[in-house]
Amino acid sequence: MTSRPELKLDDEGGFIRFFKSLPGLDNEAIRIFDRGDWYTAHGDDAFFIAKAVYKTTSVVRQLGRSDHTGLPSVTMTITVFRQFLREALFKLGKRVEIWQSPAGRMNWKCVKQASPGNLQDVEDDLGGQIDSAPMIMAVKISAKASEARSVGVCFADASVRELGVSEFLDNDLYSNFESLLIQLGVRECLVQLDRGEKDKDPELAKLRQIIDNCGVAIAERPASDFATRDVEQDLARLLKDERSATLLPQTDLKLAMGSAASLIKYLGVLQDQSNFGQYQLYQHDLAQFMKLDAAALKALNLMPGPRDGSKTMSVFGVLNHCKTPIGSRLLAQWLKQPLMNKDDIEKRQQLVEAFVTDTELRQTLQEEHLRSVPDLYRLSKRFQRGRANLEDVVRAYQVVIRLPGFIGTFEGVMDEAYRDPLDQAYTSKLRDLSDSLGKLQDMVEQTVDLDALDRHEYIIKSDYDQSLQIIRKKLDKLDRDIKAEFHEAARDLGQEADKKIFLETNHKVHGVCMRLTRQEAGCIRNKSGYQECSTQKNGVYFTTKKLAAYRREYDQLSQNYNRTQSSLVNEVVHVAASYCPVLERLGAVLAHLDVIVSLAHCAVHAPVAYVRPKIHARGEGQTRLLEARHPCMELQDDVQFITNDVNLTRDKSSFLVITGPNMGGKSTYIRQAGVIALMAQVGCFVPCAEAELTIFDSILARVGASDSQLKGVSTFMAEMLETANILKSATAESLIIIDELGRGTSTYDGFGLAWAISEHIVKEIGCFAMFATHFHELTALAEQYPQVANLHVTAHISGADSEDSNTKREVTLLYKVEPGICDQSFGIHVAELVRFPDKVIRMAKRKADELEDFTSKHEDLGLSYSKDDVEEGSAMLKQVLLQWRDQVNADKTLSKEEKVAKLRELVSADSKLRANPFFQSVKAL
Repeated sequence: MTSRPELKLDDEGGFIRFFKSLPGLDNEAIRIFDRGDWYTAHGDDAFFIAKAVYKTTSVVRQLGRSDHTGLPSVTMTITVFRQFLREALFKLGKRVEIWQSPAGRMNWKCVKQASPGNLQDVEDDLGGQIDSAPMIMAVKISAKASEARSVGVCFADASVRELGVSEFLDNDLYSNFESLLIQLGVRECLVQLDRGEKDKDPELAKLRQIIDNCGVAIAERPASDFATRDVEQDLARLLKDERSATLLPQTDLKLAMGSAASLIKYLGVLQDQSNFGQYQLYQHDLAQFMKLDAAALKALNLMPGPRDGSKTMSVFGVLNHCKTPIGSRLLAQWLKQPLMNKDDIEKRQQLVEAFVTDTELRQTLQEEHLRSVPDLYRLSKRFQRGRANLEDVVRAYQVVIRLPGFIGTFEGVMDEAYRDPLDQAYTSKLRDLSDSLGKLQDMVEQTVDLDALDRHEYIIKSDYDQSLQIIRKKLDKLDRDIKAEFHEAARDLGQEADKKIFLETNHKVHGVCMRLTRQEAGCIRNKSGYQECSTQKNGVYFTTKKLAAYRREYDQLSQNYNRTQSSLVNEVVHVAASYCPVLERLGAVLAHLDVIVSLAHCAVHAPVAYVRPKIHARGEGQTRLLEARHPCMELQDDVQFITNDVNLTRDKSSFLVITGPNMGGKSTYIRQAGVIALMAQVGCFVPCAEAELTIFDSILARVGASDSQLKGVSTFMAEMLETANILKSATAESLIIIDELGRGTSTYDGFGLAWAISEHIVKEIGCFAMFATHFHELTALAEQYPQVANLHVTAHISGADSEDSNTKREVTLLYKVEPGICDQSFGIHVAELVRFPDKVIRMAKRKADELEDFTSKHEDLGLSYSKDDVEEGSAMLKQVLLQWRDQVNADKTLSKEEKVAKLRELVSADSKLRANPFFQSVKAL
């Protein structure tokens, strides 16, 4: 960690009084004070930052006296502040306020506000490190006593001038709302503030729980923010066509409009006049994409988790070979929005196939063209917000001059089968955009000094203005003088120029100066005329009187040049800003291209090449995967992946029950089927030898134990909530993946639930489902329903046939899935693998054998009895035992053998008891 700045303020008492006069913030917000080259935080925020960044509270200092009048404070360098900002916004879900004050004055103002879904003010501080579009949503609900709830939402990516709205009916678990959060990749959600502790709304509590489960930051806003009073007037100012605001059909969606009012206020878009007349409003259809819930997102390892060490641990990581930030963001969006339309999926597949087939086309685009494309959406946003400078104009220009290269590469495609699709998707669009941006290119070439870019200078050409020409001539002469002084110093010091002694023209502190390597620095120590500036890792910086004078003159002339050219720069930037809509359209085309090329790259470079799956229309055809693999698992080190087939056929095997050993591959098998289905609907090739799939409207998962004890939700409760969501959301066209349901309660309750849930899916829902379980009794479903098929993962057991009980059984897991039932779980084998103590293993085996003997005796004797038999037999046996107790107590002289004989007599005399099936089973044991 770099050293912290010292806590020194001119007017400590005044700042303490000012800070204590500020209104309090909620727990999710943090205030930071910008002091130029360093930052401070105070009070509770100081302790929070100390723990989050420095991992110790020993860095906290007292401002003012150390008694109760003092103020706990912490300082941060710019680097540490930026590190904290990323952590706070992306991982901790905090809101951040940044305050500034003109030098030496006590009139602090909040100049920047940021939250996980609104990064506009701090994009420069984050240094462009934004992985996905920061989508922010507001939600308003109307929950009646009936089953259906109405949900209205408004959402936006703050970097794009669009507002999306949607209004829909939902069930009591809000599963549609959960799917929408995931489809859009929401980072922050505004919800209505509860009316008070005593008057808490249970529906709002449910909503908050879902938002939290999806890893989305929650911002609570007062109910007044959701009022629709002024929303039409606000929209009229923001939307491109003022007249249409009141005529738009979306304005009839009252709940969505309430959400829109809240979002517009929260983002403060009306405070920036450059937004007026620039926004578009569109309606989002929840049904156009496959639905995913938070459990499916985790089960399929779709997006990287906070603790994922390797990028191959998530599907996004495996598929993301994008060369541009806009491409990476679009890929993340596509993975959360798998398509539902067969034609759209096949269009994407054909484009991927074109790049899979044409290696040269794919490599040229990746290595030569896409690599140099900047984030055009964020660039456009800088122009729109009036923050752009000449460097941004040049960045836009550098994309424009590359377009002919893109177009030429596509025109060189020889394969006729792919020319039309590529032309339609890219070539013709890029040609049109290149034509539209031609005048921007001409303007930049006429006005900007492109030769100065080599010196990292962004300036207007001097011959564009007479006064600039005069200053330029003086600057050029100074350039020559500075170089002459440098070579003179090199000769005087006996050092080889550009080998041991260097000229630094753009040092951030010393400006124009010279540098010697640290080994050679001694040559200036005893020589007059040389003045040391500083010693750093890469050498000693120094200057001479003459060079210092040149530097002062150069700086002054540069400032004059910038002042003289500022009006011209503003004009150039203003003209370039008018091209924002075209740059955004170009960004969309290049992002699409980047993702398609990335998917093709992944398909070709997998351990075994992916194949193009055949897609059936919704509700039609089967899902058949030959030699299927898990895309993440096959890339793990030291893994030789065993492939398996998956067959889901509507009337023969739509419900698969998979049994088999622990760690035998059941979970991988069902998850890989879900991942492949999702990849296919994204338009990607899939890790199989051959594949055909039907279109699923949702993938619903119940996998693993997701305890949430801190939120008061046990493992079993979490399991039941996820399963309830599946049963209420699934349709006949869904894919359900269930792994180990019912483990969180007693065996009998767990099995009863697993059976009832399975039967409900088979009889009532009728969708495709895969159920991995240790309840071997569940395999009996196949005897009742023809659409249920049993599969098992195989294991080889050596020493199983030996009669010697001391022979150790060696279990080898084969990870192969085959038809039929496996009636063993090998849980004790897993305990042996992780080196449990031998004593514990022996005890476990003994107890397991005892239980097996107990149950097998029932089965061997062929004894079966009903619940009535148990009740009747128990009552008669109790009566006989009471009689026996009375007789034994009456005669105290009886020996143990005589007491047993008395009991046998009583039982022999009761023929009805002896005939009872339950009593026979007890007697047999």
